[in-house]
Amino acid sequence: MDELKRKPLFNPEGDTEVEKRRMVGGNTTNLNDFNNMKYNWVSDWYRQAMNNFWIPEEINLNQDLKDYHKLLPSERTAYDKILSFLVFLDSLQTANLPNVSDYITANEVGLCLHIQTFQECLHSQAYSYMLDSICSPEERDEILFQWKSDEHLLKRNTFIGSIYNEFVEERTIKNLMKVMIANYILEGIYFYSGFMFFYNLARNGKMPGSAQEIRYINRDENTHLWLFRNIILELKKEMPELFEEKDIELYKSMIEEGVRQEAAWGEYVIGDDIPGLTDKMVHDYIYYLGNLRWESLGFGYLYEEYRDEPEDMKWVSQYSNANMVKTDFFEARSTAYAKSTALVDDL
Repeated sequence: MDELKRKPLFNPEGDTEVEKRRMVGGNTTNLNDFNNMKYNWVSDWYRQAMNNFWIPEEINLNQDLKDYHKLLPSERTAYDKILSFLVFLDSLQTANLPNVSDYITANEVGLCLHIQTFQECLHSQAYSYMLDSICSPEERDEILFQWKSDEHLLKRNTFIGSIYNEFVEERTIKNLMKVMIANYILEGIYFYSGFMFFYNLARNGKMPGSAQEIRYINRDENTHLWLFRNIILELKKEMPELFEEKDIELYKSMIEEGVRQEAAWGEYVIGDDIPGLTDKMVHDYIYYLGNLRWESLGFGYLYEEYRDEPEDMKWVSQYSNANMVKTDFFEARSTAYAKSTALVDDL
């Protein structure tokens, strides 16, 4: 299989005609031109992402410091393990996104990937702030490195990490496409049982600042999901050879594995031991999300019985929507920096 050629940094012989631009394999000049875009959806994405700007330390975590040591043992264990997993995911994203952008030859899409990389750094900052606010340095380090001693965490990290490593070792278009799907799984499925756990705590009057941090992170992740969905859909049009029947079966199996892992993770860290959540609620919601993600790529449904959003989980979207210009659930102030249209997680 032919190895991909990294786009040149300086290329005076690059194509300037918009119609010649390609997502991968184009002859790019690397000129950032906001006035001439082939992929018109980038303009809305860019403005949305820029309007999402936020600073983790602006959120008050004083109440969380008091609440953390009063959590039920099951809640505190879940808090620690979920936060450890989220720290790893965003660290992995920060490290890997430049590997993807090296081969994206549409300059406007490359700009989006750079913004995403910055936002993943911001998420890591938020998690560090959360830990520093509620834990001793010893507790913080124990949470950060739980994956070294928890086989469930290590297995979760290995699935996505191995796909990313495979592309680093063998930079082919097929491996890049697998990275795209893995990224889509990470942004669209992997985070969600963790996010809903934090929202459920806030629903029960606990850890309001942590939930607010997660709301802003969730809003960013929705834009990242939107970005990779659109990249994949553009590649479907430009490189149909990547979407032959055997390829689609591979992508399908990856989505299914992501759903299985997220549901199993929810059972492990949440189960039936967290007030307000049950294993069945988490399971049904994750399988519903798997359907949503696969269908939004144009491939139909994976699980017929999970087409509709579970009634007992509709509250999740209310808690996750940090982009509505209104007084939020936790603080008597507006949560949006700009009056941008809310990005609904309906991808």
